[in-house]
Amino acid sequence: MRHKPQTRSKILNADHGVDFVGDVHGCHEEFLELLGLLGYERGRDGTYRHPEGRKLLSLGDITSRGPASIAMLQFFIRHINAGLAEMVDSNHGWKIARWLDGRPVTLAHGDEKVDEEFRMFQQEFGPKKTSLLKEQSRRMLFSSPSHMMIRQKDKLVAVAVHAGIRDDYIGMESPAVHTFCRYGDVAGIGPDGRPIRKDWAQERKTDQPLIVWGHDPRPKPERLNGTLNIDQGCVFGGMLTAYRFPEDELLSVPAKKNYSGLEETPLTRYLREHQD
Repeated sequence: MRHKPQTRSKILNADHGVDFVGDVHGCHEEFLELLGLLGYERGRDGTYRHPEGRKLLSLGDITSRGPASIAMLQFFIRHINAGLAEMVDSNHGWKIARWLDGRPVTLAHGDEKVDEEFRMFQQEFGPKKTSLLKEQSRRMLFSSPSHMMIRQKDKLVAVAVHAGIRDDYIGMESPAVHTFCRYGDVAGIGPDGRPIRKDWAQERKTDQPLIVWGHDPRPKPERLNGTLNIDQGCVFGGMLTAYRFPEDELLSVPAKKNYSGLEETPLTRYLREHQD
């Protein structure tokens, strides 16, 4: 177990605009298409910048299940280091970070594809470059904050989080806060091995600040009690969604295919369970 890097700041200034992006899960091609729709331009140095100085903010789960986890890791390593993007912690990000740290974790639910990609990367580029990329990825994932507070003119206007957050957790740090932000409000494990999720957004008693989240795929962006879910299950054949703040605009691109290999995906299961 190596030294865990210090967590990056959980405050992001929105004076020039912020573009929240839902769960990418290795769907790199769709991600670049979405960046184009958002107005980002690729420079000579390979970085994507917005002409208005907007910031890109990922809700996590950039790896696993899909075809191009390494490309997504490389993108955010580069853009976070350049001050052009940020990302919050997530359940898959936390699992991959611990795996890269040499901890005893079981890679499943698409995380094993990250291991496969790194094996192929090492065959092509050698162990030295592979070790460097693994360390850069480990540090980025471990240093991602549990949630991000978006401020505009020194006022808290929005919160970005992977799976959810209680209002009294905003701005706080503890193991309970990190667990809630990564996994949501989990009441236990069902007989099929899936987590039993409580609807934290349904139970929310206020609508300020806006909470933008992902993790739990929905067919369309879903607003409820001042929360906005923008995980539309791209890796399962759905859409990759971005939310433009403060414009309050939603943009999506369709997935090229269902990359997950699952016949019943979280999207199809959601539709089945919520039929009238």
